Amino acid sequence: MGQVHKKFTDDQIKELIGKYLRKEVGRKYLQEILGINKTRFFALVKAYRDNPLQFSIQYRRRGKTREIPEVIEINILKELSIEKKLIEDKNVPLHSYNYSYIKDRLKKEYRQVVSLPTIIDRAKKKGFYLKKPKRTAHDREVLTNYAGELIQHDSSHHLWAPDAGEKWYLITSLDDFSRYILYAKLLKKETSWAHILALEAMILRHGLPFSYYVDSHSIFRFVQGRDSFWRKHHTLTDEAEPQWKQVLNDCNVRIVYALSPQAKGKIERPYQWLQDRLVRTCVRGNVTDIRQAQKILNQEIHRYNFRQVHSTTQEVPYFRFQRALKEGKSLFREFRICPPYQSVKDIFCLRLNRTVDPYRRVSINSLALKVNAVTAGEKISIRIYPMSNGISEIRFWCNGRLLDIQRAKTQDLKLSAF
Repeated sequence: MGQVHKKFTDDQIKELIGKYLRKEVGRKYLQEILGINKTRFFALVKAYRDNPLQFSIQYRRRGKTREIPEVIEINILKELSIEKKLIEDKNVPLHSYNYSYIKDRLKKEYRQVVSLPTIIDRAKKKGFYLKKPKRTAHDREVLTNYAGELIQHDSSHHLWAPDAGEKWYLITSLDDFSRYILYAKLLKKETSWAHILALEAMILRHGLPFSYYVDSHSIFRFVQGRDSFWRKHHTLTDEAEPQWKQVLNDCNVRIVYALSPQAKGKIERPYQWLQDRLVRTCVRGNVTDIRQAQKILNQEIHRYNFRQVHSTTQEVPYFRFQRALKEGKSLFREFRICPPYQSVKDIFCLRLNRTVDPYRRVSINSLALKVNAVTAGEKISIRIYPMSNGISEIRFWCNGRLLDIQRAKTQDLKLSAF
């Protein structure tokens, strides 16, 4: 049914109704001309008869359709004000407004549904808007063809919860093909052991990937500087093997090193997404404890993996990951302990090499330990597995044979260097 006010003027309608009332034209012809039904026609006739002078068919808007309830307006401005304080705080790693976050927060915390353009409109009118800086074009694409072909692994050091007053480390592993985040944990201190635990958690759950992609951090790679006049270096880059690298060598997993920060862009973008969400939620929740922050991180990881459509793949990471597994497009392989080793504690561990002294003892950072079934002068491999209860299991190996298993307090071993 057409809209009469857009096709005819008031005078034209008055003229046609006048002809009908004078019985000069039949009703059916006028209905066809106007494009309206019988009910609408008689409604116009009645309106004209009741008040011929003020009769009009022009549409009058009775309310402001672009207005939103005052309580919603208040909450939008409240959230925008919090955003502004975070951006102005130089210690907080946020540099722009996140209107999508505010939209999600209004829905989750206030049960209020507001469109993104409405929030942006209020932000511009009230001064909560920053122009986006010009950035060089960057083509984002998936260069891998299989799940498990390349695992992006990295850590980021930020003030994730400003109220805590200290920066924490976020260790994350991401599958390049699906963009599925396989591991994410907040830590107060970054150590080789923390990254080894990340390997253990990911590999025991998903299997062995084809390769890991990391930067040249000392935990992942030994990089020697140039020789100087004062010192001649004898150990060259990659001739020494860090603890983390030794674990992957035992697992027969290839390591690929990024040669520049730009090359790590794929995992930096999820970090930025997590950073935006995690910091904002921690501030609004007055989070001061790392365990509280980890719970929030877990919620954001779940959202990213199971609900967020990735801008590059145009798929939800989890479903893309599962589809690859079902279709056989996966390079993950089953983890198995290869002989002579007997336990995961022999693989995902810290390693030391020592020579047995005449008293059949070895020293680990000044802690002397006597080893059974070994002779003086033999070289043994020590594999240490720190446990969460403050005790470390120490496993002594020599010539492919497990000699002894001992336990000691982790603090007595002084493993802070790892």
